[in-house]
Amino acid sequence: MHQTTDADRLRDALTDADFPASKDDLVRYAERAQADADTVRAIRSIPPVEYSSLSEVVRSVPLEEDRTEADRAAQRQSHTKPGVAEQEKDTPTNPIVEELGENRGS
Repeated sequence: MHQTTDADRLRDALTDADFPASKDDLVRYAERAQADADTVRAIRSIPPVEYSSLSEVVRSVPLEEDRTEADRAAQRQSHTKPGVAEQEKDTPTNPIVEELGENRGS
């Protein structure tokens, strides 16, 4: 199922949203704004937490794949909701672990 949108469509759908807002509130705002079905589905796919700003929502919503790798990496790195899409976040390997292996408790 296609669950992506782009940042412009997302901003248009949530232009009247009052923050902080829950996921359910955001879905209702998007439906009232007559957002396209993909945008509404993308908002429905975000974690059920309270969002304090539109930029937080933009970081959480899956966006179109025509973005550059740098754009996708920036979204992963700026994602601040704990436990959400952590597998998508770029985390560098500790150089000591990389060179010596797992910490041996020394």
